[in-house]
Amino acid sequence: MARSAEHILVVDDEEDILHLVRYNLERGGYRVRCAGDGDQALAEARREPPDLILLDLMLPGLNGLEVCRLLKQDSKTDRIPIVMLTAKGEEQDVVKGLDAGADDYVVKPFSPRILLSRVKAVLRRVRREMAPEDAVIQIRDLVIHPGRHEVIVRGKPVELTLTEFNLLHLLARRPGWVLTRYQIVDAIRGADYPVTERSVDVQVVGLRKKLGPSGKDIETVRGVGYRFKP
Repeated sequence: MARSAEHILVVDDEEDILHLVRYNLERGGYRVRCAGDGDQALAEARREPPDLILLDLMLPGLNGLEVCRLLKQDSKTDRIPIVMLTAKGEEQDVVKGLDAGADDYVVKPFSPRILLSRVKAVLRRVRREMAPEDAVIQIRDLVIHPGRHEVIVRGKPVELTLTEFNLLHLLARRPGWVLTRYQIVDAIRGADYPVTERSVDVQVVGLRKKLGPSGKDIETVRGVGYRFKP
C-alpha cells in the first residue's frame, strides 16, 4: 500500500478514463482528486498541491502541455512530478511533453497495472532525489562520489571530464527516468548553451566507452533522449 499522505491529481476530459484511473489508484492506497480540463487542473493543483499529477495531453481549453508549463513556472507547483497521459504515441509529442517539464509519460490505451507501476516508480524517484546532492550513489558495479568527484567501476577509478561526470550524475540520480537532450544540456551547461543532438550524443559515446561494462546502463530512448537503466 502507498503512504496515506501521497495524493494524486488526475486530469482527463474522458469520464471513463477518470473513473478507471481513480479506481485503480485508490485500490493502490492513494488519495485521488480529479479535474476535467486545464483550468480546473491549475486551480486544484494550486489550491492543494498533490504529490503527483496524471495529466492528459489533449484537454479542452488549456491543453496538457500548456498546463504543464504553467505549473512548472509557478514556485508553488514547480516541484510536483507530472506523468503525461496521451493517446498520441508520436515521438515528437513525447519530447514536447518532457521538455515542457513532464517527468514521465504513458500512452493510451494503457494497462492499469502498468500505470500504477509507473506512478510508484516516479514517486520513488522523487523521494530519492530529496536526498542530499552529495550523497553517494551505488548502482550495480558503479559507485559515484559527488563530493569527491569520483567514479568507480568494479573497484577501479574512472577518469571523467567535468561534463561527463555531471552527465553521469544527472542520469544516475534518476534511474529509469527519460531525459531529452534539451533537458540534459539545460541541466549541465545552462539554457543559453546551443542544443544539438551531437552536443549530447558525443558526450554519451565518450562516457559509455570510459565506463566499460557499466556504459551499457546508459540507454538510448529512440527519438527522445537517454536514461540510466533502472
